[in-house]
Amino acid sequence: MNLIRRLPDYTPKPYPVLTIGNFDGLHRGHQQLLDTVIKTARAKDGTAMVLTFDPHPLRVLSPTTPLRLLISMEEKLARLQDFGIDETLCLPFDPAFAALAPEAFVSRILHDTLRVRELFVGEQFAFGAKRAGRLPDLVRLSAQGGFMVHAVPPVTVDGEIVSSTRIRTLIQQGQVREAAACLGRLYELKGRVLHGEQRGQSLGWPTANLRLPPERVIPGDGVYAAVTLWKERVYDSVAYIGTRPTFGPGERLLEVYLLDEQAALYGEEICVRFVDRLRGDMVFETGAELSAQISLDVRQAREALKAVPTMALE
Repeated sequence: MNLIRRLPDYTPKPYPVLTIGNFDGLHRGHQQLLDTVIKTARAKDGTAMVLTFDPHPLRVLSPTTPLRLLISMEEKLARLQDFGIDETLCLPFDPAFAALAPEAFVSRILHDTLRVRELFVGEQFAFGAKRAGRLPDLVRLSAQGGFMVHAVPPVTVDGEIVSSTRIRTLIQQGQVREAAACLGRLYELKGRVLHGEQRGQSLGWPTANLRLPPERVIPGDGVYAAVTLWKERVYDSVAYIGTRPTFGPGERLLEVYLLDEQAALYGEEICVRFVDRLRGDMVFETGAELSAQISLDVRQAREALKAVPTMALE
């Protein structure tokens, strides 16, 4: 995949077939859009293209609004490449870009620079300053610009439209299984293993501890069945997110216990994929009570993990 970060660096491509968006999470709705773009481009010996933005527009348009993302830009670009996109334009989103009127966006960028032939967008697509442009405006302006616009209907799961906002809410509520159904894969967090206070080791349940990335959506506090990826291997795991209230106030961390392996993970980067929530966070009177509960968590995790071997590796 060719990556362009500045419009002046772009050179015209054969029959550009484009989609536009932030694509946070690259969920099943996004995947349907990308699949349509790729199939159309292949059928016409064209170029499958994505136009996205960095940073997320909300960080510029409403910098005081809290925003946590489902995927990092690096992961997003890697997934777009794996999906089969030929060219991605990841353009800087700044106040000048945000101020472009819908007409200017279509004429200057889509027509004059990219020379788009076909454009695929979601039915709720909005563009231009203050998101003033909507699908009917895009269709009207595309006629002047000489390209076709196609609206792709949304994907639904359990009767509700799949969206990044819906998935963020599900994850924050701990509903990672439901979020995975919308994402089309397990939600994951990556990090480097820290030296901890060895409490898990003393209880007989040694864990790998990770700091929670401040820019990412974090599952609600509690215990999860999970899988951990390390050096191209997959380990069944139990994951905990919280402040360990049994031992007093502490930093909110992600702790992972590998079910059937012992590995020297300090300093290593690992990826944790969340399968299902087992319970919320709890306070225990003694370490022995906590250890007994972890034993129960492990048994429940083994049951939950029986259903996910193929999904865990996607």
